[in-house]
Amino acid sequence: MLHRSPDIFDVAVIGAGAAGLMCALSAGGRGRRVIVLEHAAEAGRKILISGGGRCNFTNTECAPERFLSANPHFCRSALARYTPQDFISLVEKHRIPYHEKKLGQLFCDGSAKEILRMLLDECAGAHVDIRLDHTISDITKADDFCIATDHGDITARAVVLATGGLSIPKLGATSFAHCIARRFGLAVTNARPGLVPLVFSDTDLALMRPLSGVAADVLASCGAGAFRENLLFTHRGLSGPAILQVSSYWHEGQVIAIDLMPDTDAAGFLRSRKQARPRAEARTVLAETLSKRLADALAERHLPSGALGTLADRALAKMGDALNRWQLTPVGTEGYAKAEVTVGGIDTAALSSKTMEAAKVPGLYAIGEAVDVTGWLGGYNFQWAWASGRAAGNAIPGA
Repeated sequence: MLHRSPDIFDVAVIGAGAAGLMCALSAGGRGRRVIVLEHAAEAGRKILISGGGRCNFTNTECAPERFLSANPHFCRSALARYTPQDFISLVEKHRIPYHEKKLGQLFCDGSAKEILRMLLDECAGAHVDIRLDHTISDITKADDFCIATDHGDITARAVVLATGGLSIPKLGATSFAHCIARRFGLAVTNARPGLVPLVFSDTDLALMRPLSGVAADVLASCGAGAFRENLLFTHRGLSGPAILQVSSYWHEGQVIAIDLMPDTDAAGFLRSRKQARPRAEARTVLAETLSKRLADALAERHLPSGALGTLADRALAKMGDALNRWQLTPVGTEGYAKAEVTVGGIDTAALSSKTMEAAKVPGLYAIGEAVDVTGWLGGYNFQWAWASGRAAGNAIPGA
């Protein structure tokens, strides 16, 4: 027989991920009676796989300009009130060793398990009731919210949607938060995979597939996004940090631009080498700045064979343009299965930027990846989870 509890919680947090646990420990720390409901068998599954298992838990260079949203100003309030240093202080309180890898990215020295354990310990200290393996079939609201689960109904004065977005369905990602938001009359923006590898047509793959596994330091750009990071060739197209970053800005049909020699005027470089090394082949000269496999492939595609001194300057100029301004159009992405985040989500126009509460549905909150706020690669999305979770947790009223 299913157990039906008569108890009323101050808040039911739906989802035991980064944002949900931060919200729960924040509300619980203020004396609120909190229950966390998670459909998976363990909490924080995305935390555990993040950063190659070491959890890139924040970024010291976090700024609102490094987040995408239909309302780019929405994230400012929460990010200003819970900063990377605030989370770092929590990490240091729990004596978790960490280091900066690059570009402000902070990782655990050991394991992502330490971050999850820290959050769970903080929840335990705040008397948060965490219930795993609870599948929710419906959420309704009269005076209070009624959450129907496969273990019985739960009543709460407030509900926080913290189930994330659509990325990485093998970890249990679903459209639950979006569906519940729509049911309560909140708009949801068009969602798409973000921080995801890009795929290309057979014409482009003729160059890319033989180079699978080759990396290059590039400047990749699309729309308002431009990133100096590594690119990685794959058998399906392009990946690596530079491509993952621009993928969040890319829309179907758009061109992306890649500078394969971002510190160099490629045409000028080739002309100078033509003077200094006229007998050298173009591929040999290109290998001074590019990997040999990439240099060979580009020279074969863009230049006639023969010594550099025999090539016309216009041919070198054309090659230089291909190196500094390689333009190509992806045919798609590798989808939510490989996407680190979901771009889009619950429309921020429906939410308070200070509390994350829905203006038209008192007591309903949405946080983290469920909301139309998406950060850059490198700890930004975790920082949004911490900040938005804290904003909601600090706003939950008592009985």
